[in-house]
Amino acid sequence: MCWYCGSPIKDAEPLGRSLLCPECGKDLRSCRNCRHYLPGVSRDCNESQADVPSDRDRANFCDWFSLNPKFREASAGQKAQAAGGKLAAKSAFEDLFK
Repeated sequence: MCWYCGSPIKDAEPLGRSLLCPECGKDLRSCRNCRHYLPGVSRDCNESQADVPSDRDRANFCDWFSLNPKFREASAGQKAQAAGGKLAAKSAFEDLFK
């Protein structure tokens, strides 16, 4: 999903440098969508060999870019599994008060 608006990213990797989010228009191939982006770490990047751009929100040419797995669109099976887990948790919680 887009780091800015949360809309799903349906394009396959590698993401092109000019690819924009269809909802908000932000660059998708930016530090903020990368699996190496880690605020608080030196240069906000945990890949020591990466040349970190000054603007983390904009598209870049980083060779180390890889879409953060937490930003990928969940598959239908994963969505169903998550929904089933929520129902089971809710049921278990309600059973506590019976």
